[in-house]
Amino acid sequence: MPNRLAASTSPYLRQHADNPVDWFEWGDDAFASAGDRDVPILLSVGYSACHWCHVMAHESFEDPETAAVMNQLFVNVKVDREERPDVDAVYMEAVQAATGAGGWPMTVWITPDGRPFYAGTYFPREDRHGMPSFHRVMAAVSDAWRHRREDVLDQAGTLTTAISRSLPVSTDVPGPEALEAAYRKLAGSFDPVNGGFGGAPKFPQQPVLDFLLRISHEEWAPNAAHMVATTLTKMAHGGIYDQVGGGFARYAVDSIWQIPHFEKMLYDNAQLARLYLWAWRELGIEEFRVIAEEVIDYVRRDLRHPDGGFFSAEDADSEGEEGRFYVWQESEFRQVVGRRDAPLVAAVFGVTTKGNFEGSNTLHIARTTAEVAAEWELDPAQVATVVARARQRLQARRLERVRPGLDHKVVAAWNGLMLRALAEAGASLEREDLLDDARACARFLLERMTTDHGRLLRSWSEGEAKVAGFLEDHAAVALGLFTLYGATGEPEWYEAAARLTELLPRLFADPDGGFFTTAHDAAALVKRPKDQMDNPLPSGNSMAAEALLWLSLYTGDTAWLAEAESVVRAGAGLMERYPSAVGHLASVLHSMRRGTREVAVVGREAAALARPVWERYRPHVVVAMAPERSDLMPLLLDRPAGDGAALAYVCRGFVCDLPTSDPGEVRAALSTGDRVTTSPPP
Repeated sequence: MPNRLAASTSPYLRQHADNPVDWFEWGDDAFASAGDRDVPILLSVGYSACHWCHVMAHESFEDPETAAVMNQLFVNVKVDREERPDVDAVYMEAVQAATGAGGWPMTVWITPDGRPFYAGTYFPREDRHGMPSFHRVMAAVSDAWRHRREDVLDQAGTLTTAISRSLPVSTDVPGPEALEAAYRKLAGSFDPVNGGFGGAPKFPQQPVLDFLLRISHEEWAPNAAHMVATTLTKMAHGGIYDQVGGGFARYAVDSIWQIPHFEKMLYDNAQLARLYLWAWRELGIEEFRVIAEEVIDYVRRDLRHPDGGFFSAEDADSEGEEGRFYVWQESEFRQVVGRRDAPLVAAVFGVTTKGNFEGSNTLHIARTTAEVAAEWELDPAQVATVVARARQRLQARRLERVRPGLDHKVVAAWNGLMLRALAEAGASLEREDLLDDARACARFLLERMTTDHGRLLRSWSEGEAKVAGFLEDHAAVALGLFTLYGATGEPEWYEAAARLTELLPRLFADPDGGFFTTAHDAAALVKRPKDQMDNPLPSGNSMAAEALLWLSLYTGDTAWLAEAESVVRAGAGLMERYPSAVGHLASVLHSMRRGTREVAVVGREAAALARPVWERYRPHVVVAMAPERSDLMPLLLDRPAGDGAALAYVCRGFVCDLPTSDPGEVRAALSTGDRVTTSPPP
C-alpha cells in the first residue's frame, strides 16, 4: 500500500510513495509520533534530479528489510529540499558542522523536539570504501539513544548551538575597496586554463560570474572580462552543455567541464541564459548570443507548462542509468550521423571508440568548426552546415529514447529567475515571442501561486500549491516583474512587483539587519534560517536588497534604500571573508557604488526611445514607460510627453537631465560617469 507521501504535492516525495518505509512529511504529526514513541526522527532530504538520492532509495528505502529496521527504530521523515529550503538549510548546517562537508541525500537524526545530534549524507546499504553501512549507522544511533541518552542530548545541544550563531552586522555599508578586495580573492582562485574556480567537481557559480561581468569595465578589475569570457567559452564547449538539445547540466564532475552530472535545473539555465546574453552584449562574442538563445529555447521546449509556468528540473537518470539519455556509443553515433559526415562530426564532438564516460561518449567541442575546417582544408561554413545537420539527426534519434524524469513542480523563485531572463532577452533581442512567454509566466505566478493576501506560495504541482513562499520566492519574482515592466511598460507588472517588495520587511525582517528565510508567522524550526549565501541561486537576502534598491529608484523613497543597505551591512563580513559565496550581494553593492540611474520615457513609441537601455548590461538602471503622463509611480509623475513624440528623462537620484527625443542622447547619458573609484592598494 502507498504510504503517506502519496498525497504529497512534491513529485520527489511521491517517488517514495511506494516505499515500505512508513514515511511522514515534515510536520507536527511526525514530531508527535516521535515523542509518543520516544524515538529519534530519521530525516532524509533530497530532490528529484539527485542521482545519489535515487541510489540510496534503491539500495535502502525500497528494501523491505532495511525499511523494517527504519520503521522499528525511528520516525522517518522525507523532505523535498526544493519545496522546503528552510528545513534543508537548517539541517545542512548541522551536517556541515558535524562532518565538515555536505550534500544530498542528506541524512540527519534529530530529537523529538527538532535538535540534530547525528548527521551525514549518503550511506550505502553495505560497508563500502570506508563508509559504514546504513544498517550499522542506524543500529549505533538507536543504541546511543536508548543507552547513552545524556550523551546524545549533549551532542544535540552542541550542534544546535553551533548552527544558531549569527554573523555580526557592520555599522556601515562597505566601501568601494570591498569590491576590489572581492575581485582579487576571486581572481586568486580562478582556473586560467579551463575557466571557473577551483578544481573538480566544478560548478558554474553564476552569481560570481555575474559580479565579474558587472565590474568588467572597472580599471581595478583588469582580468574580470577575461575570466568571464574564458569560463563561458569553456562551459559552452564542454559536456556540461547539451551539445544536441541545449541547456546546461548542474555541474561537471571533472575540472574541464567535460563530464556532467547530467541533471538539468531551471535555476541554472535561467541564470546562464542571462549571463550569456549580457556577456555577448558586453564582450562582443557572437557565440554567447547563440548559446543564450539555445538555452532559452531548451527551457521553453522541455520545461514549460502549457499555461506559462516552468517546471523545476530533468533527472540525471533514465532507465535506471545515469546519463543514458545523453551519451553515445561510437557505433550508434556514426550510424545516426551518416557514414559521409561521421568522421568530421566526430572530430568536432570528440567521439571515439573508447569514449570518455563509462565506454560511451559525452559530446563536447573537442575542436571548433573553424579548427576542423582548417585541418581538413574545408570552408568553415560548409563544416558548420554539416555539424548543424548532424545535430538535427542526433536530436531526432534521442527523442526516441526514454526521457529522464521530469520534476513538474513549479517553484516561484526559480520562475522569477526565468521571468527576468525572458524579459531581458525579449527586450535586448527585440523578440516579442520571449516577452509573451514572460507575460504568461508572470500571470501563472500571480494567478495560481499567489494567496488572497498577496503572498506567494512556494511551489505548484498539478493544480495544488500549499507551502508558503519564502524570502527568495518573493524577492526573485519581484525582480522578474520589475524587469518585465521595464521591458514592456505594462503597469500591472510594476504594481505586482511593488506589492511583493513592500511585503519583504513586513514578513521577513530581522531586527538586527537583513531578512530571515521564513515569514514571521511560519511554523518554528529549531532555528530561524537566514539565507545570506548564494547556493547556487543568488541568496534570498541579496535578491531582496536588489528589489528594494529598484523600488527606491522608482519611488524616490529613501526608506527602501535604507532597507537595501541594511542587507548589505548584514552581509559585509561574508563579503570580506568569502566573496565567492556572496557574489550577488557584491553585485548589488556595485550598483549602489557606481551610481544608479532612473530612465522615464513618456509618449507614443516610448519603447523605441527606451531601446538604448537594453543595448548594454545595465543592472543599475531602472526604466519606466508610459504612453502619456502617468501617476503610476513618482518616477513618471509630472513627466510630460512631447508634441507628437516620446520624451526620455535620464535621472540620478531623481535629478534629471533635460528631456530628449533622441535615442543617441539617451545612450550617451547612460554611458557617462559609471565607474567605481577605489583607493590605491597600500
